[in-house]
Amino acid sequence: MAQIAEDLFLLLLDNAAAQPALDRHRREKVLSAAVLLDLAYACRIRPAMAGEPIEAGRLIALSGDWPADPVGDPAFQLLQRRPLSAQSALAKLSRHIQPSLELHLERAGLIRRVRMPGKGFPGRAAYCWPLTNRDRVSQARAALLAALFDGHNPVPAIAAIICLLHAVDGLGAILSLNDRGWRWVHARSTEIATGIWVDEA
Repeated sequence: MAQIAEDLFLLLLDNAAAQPALDRHRREKVLSAAVLLDLAYACRIRPAMAGEPIEAGRLIALSGDWPADPVGDPAFQLLQRRPLSAQSALAKLSRHIQPSLELHLERAGLIRRVRMPGKGFPGRAAYCWPLTNRDRVSQARAALLAALFDGHNPVPAIAAIICLLHAVDGLGAILSLNDRGWRWVHARSTEIATGIWVDEA
């Protein structure tokens, strides 16, 4: 299950507009990276190491009997064809991840597609995606806030989400804070992104 990517997308949709609150370029980058992190956490891919016949750092698809994952499988199949650098993989995946997440989460009953009248380019409709069930996004938001403000050690999915949003300066897409709050969040998210919290724990 693509928990990191799904929870991240639900958090980005959790607003009055029911549209992902991050510009397209950064959104495509973090959602694609989230899918790769989901695959890595499930031990389906890994980076090549120095001394292997593949260039170090390139992402390798691992063999195994994996359950179907409608969000992660296309990315896995891409890496099965040949190892890629993370940058190349992100570029190839960026346009396809959000539509996969929209369809999967709609089928799972967590969001619904609503056409926005008068929006979009000619011949291309625009949609918003209101949440139909708030349980999962509420749990993800509570875990994220506990990690950022209460000093809780984040579970892997939440740590990944914080790292991804921190990397693209995107935490403002899901949090609304005053200056003091942002100073705190910046410091704490830096601790999580750099792994300092692991040393402390």
